[in-house]
Amino acid sequence: MRYTMFPLSENALTIRFSNEISDEAHERVQKLTRLLRCEAMEGIIDIVPAFSSVTVYYNPLVLGTYEQASRDIGEKVEGMERAASALAGRTVVIPVCYGGEFGPDLPEVAQYHGITEEEVIRLHSAGTYKVYMIGFAPGFAYLGGLPSQLATPRRAVPRLLVPEGSVGIADRQTGVYPLATPGGWQIIGKTPLSLFCAERQPPSLLQAGDVVQFHPMTEKEYRMWKNNGDFCS
Repeated sequence: MRYTMFPLSENALTIRFSNEISDEAHERVQKLTRLLRCEAMEGIIDIVPAFSSVTVYYNPLVLGTYEQASRDIGEKVEGMERAASALAGRTVVIPVCYGGEFGPDLPEVAQYHGITEEEVIRLHSAGTYKVYMIGFAPGFAYLGGLPSQLATPRRAVPRLLVPEGSVGIADRQTGVYPLATPGGWQIIGKTPLSLFCAERQPPSLLQAGDVVQFHPMTEKEYRMWKNNGDFCS
């Protein structure tokens, strides 16, 4: 897979591996992101991975003009295949209480696909998901890998407030709302985990490149978990 590089601003450039979302592009994005972060290249201010691209913010006083910066960073891109495999992402298990008051859209998702609510839960919790990128809200992870049987359009009318920890589906993706925000995803469950905490380092529980698995839990288990205190750690 080749790539394109172009200036985003006077102090930022973007490396794009594909115009589409794919596992191959995602792997390239994560490999380059980890390589640049591990090497701590002088002059780089921030590295922002997305679905199929990486944007690098840099100090022109250190890296020079776009031509100079793109040359130096381009050398990293060309050599990234030599990045150590030990830089692979983590696997994070997220417990979820599906349905009921925690998953108000579960019946609609089941009806949309002509299957039972239990089958929706089984399919969703059996999947293995990749964190493609963090966006929309602090700590909100876009997860790829949703089974095609569960691909469901967003709600026609978004909710003004989706509770923190809500697990949703939107088209071919799933995700967890780390904060209470407006949103239009189909809500099928809720997790007691804190996905974003300003006092935690890093604040976001999930990072681009991580692998996520969902584990069903009962309402009793959910309430016991929440009653045991703040899990922002």
